[in-house]
Amino acid sequence: MNILIATSEAVPLAKTGGLADVCGALPKALAALGHNVALILPAYRCTKRFPSEPTNVTFSVNIRGTEFLGTYRKCTIPEIGVPVYLVEHDWFYDRDGLYNEKNQDYGDNCERFVFFSYAVMEAIRTLQLPVDILHVNDWQTGLIPALLALKYRDQPGYECISSLLTIHNIAYQGSFPASAMSATGLHWKYFNWLQMEFYDRLNLLKTGLVFADGLTTVSPQYANEIKWSSGFGLESVLRNRADVLWGVTNGIDTDEWNPETDPLIPQNYTVRNFVSGKRACKMALQEEFGLDVRADVPMVGMIGRLTEQKGFDLAIELMYRKLAEEDDIQWVLLGTGDPQLEKQLRELAEKYPNRVAAKLQYSNAMSHRIIAASDLFLMPSRFEPCGLTQMYSMRYGTIPVAHATGGLIDTITDMNDVNLENQTATGVLFQNMDIDGIRWGVEHALGNLRFNTIGWRRVVRAAMRRNFSWQLSAEKYVEIYEKIRRKYPRA
Repeated sequence: MNILIATSEAVPLAKTGGLADVCGALPKALAALGHNVALILPAYRCTKRFPSEPTNVTFSVNIRGTEFLGTYRKCTIPEIGVPVYLVEHDWFYDRDGLYNEKNQDYGDNCERFVFFSYAVMEAIRTLQLPVDILHVNDWQTGLIPALLALKYRDQPGYECISSLLTIHNIAYQGSFPASAMSATGLHWKYFNWLQMEFYDRLNLLKTGLVFADGLTTVSPQYANEIKWSSGFGLESVLRNRADVLWGVTNGIDTDEWNPETDPLIPQNYTVRNFVSGKRACKMALQEEFGLDVRADVPMVGMIGRLTEQKGFDLAIELMYRKLAEEDDIQWVLLGTGDPQLEKQLRELAEKYPNRVAAKLQYSNAMSHRIIAASDLFLMPSRFEPCGLTQMYSMRYGTIPVAHATGGLIDTITDMNDVNLENQTATGVLFQNMDIDGIRWGVEHALGNLRFNTIGWRRVVRAAMRRNFSWQLSAEKYVEIYEKIRRKYPRA
């Protein structure tokens, strides 16, 4: 099949979240299965550090009566492994941020991604790209299925193209004032409650949900949740399209996240020698962060955006309680976000310098070292479409303690009595999203770590042996592509 993936970000070119990880890895996995894949995204300022070449192909988009001219650059990124096209328009994309600066969204985000959506459609014609499946991602590309269905379907070269929209996080919907409808170039008749309008606003994610031939999200559990309780108002739209909605769990890059070969950790290890390997990684991290250097003390790691959605507020409350009780635990946290949460973590690290390390920054290398060194990895997310760090942590023999929601349910096998007995447990899932729930989860894991050494090592081995490769996810995507593929032009 010929597959064109349109996205607003992809590693290593541009990243703000998990969307970039997926769109940087999935193309390569699909290509490895024998498919012809290309990737297209905006030429942000951050992409310009990668070598590219001009295509000398131009296009124009009319937005509210103004013609905006753009062009495409082409580059080859070894990590992605397929041709990458960058949509170049410096007025829209040559900025410090992808979507915002200083926590303020760009005021012209609607126009920026309307332009990108038309650029994707024009690339098929002007770059002569063969396309069977046009796979788009999140609200930034939500207009594309509508353009395909309403403006391009009957043009030569577009008749047999099918569109698939993947929802990475339904909380972000691309909602704009009703007046933004005029920027889309589509007739106002489509601004209605069944199609593009949502509470008298233009909603680009809803637009994609309505017009795409198929829909996916990033885990089976999340696909079910967003139809009933976690769809941020779009539950009925998703229930109406339930026959073409699938959940496909994300994969991870098993080459980058491999404790046996990882160059970013102080000592490599495998499922056979993880005890000595993780001990060495822990003691190196303790020394690096100024914690008491002790191999025997349990270490709890946590990495991510400092937000209530990720449960950092509950984690901090738990830390205050456990530290006041003088429970013998070390806490290592990495991330940035809510200023109030950052302030609380600074205060904890200053008050308990031997037991708390809080690094308020983003660092991929530090993420590897923290995951390799920790015994437990805490993920108390209020909702989690898929999650990647729980898969990274299991790969490194670091046992996740997570709220039972979304993709965390799909990827973690709970450490209950049955699963411990049959040696399939890989982590702890707690049900109640409150201080009692998170406390129970951490203490349940610590109890097994401290007092059930043989059982704990079995859990670690089961976790490290889990297969989270992108090949499995890519195979499921191919099955879905086949289900929605238009084999013949419409009569």
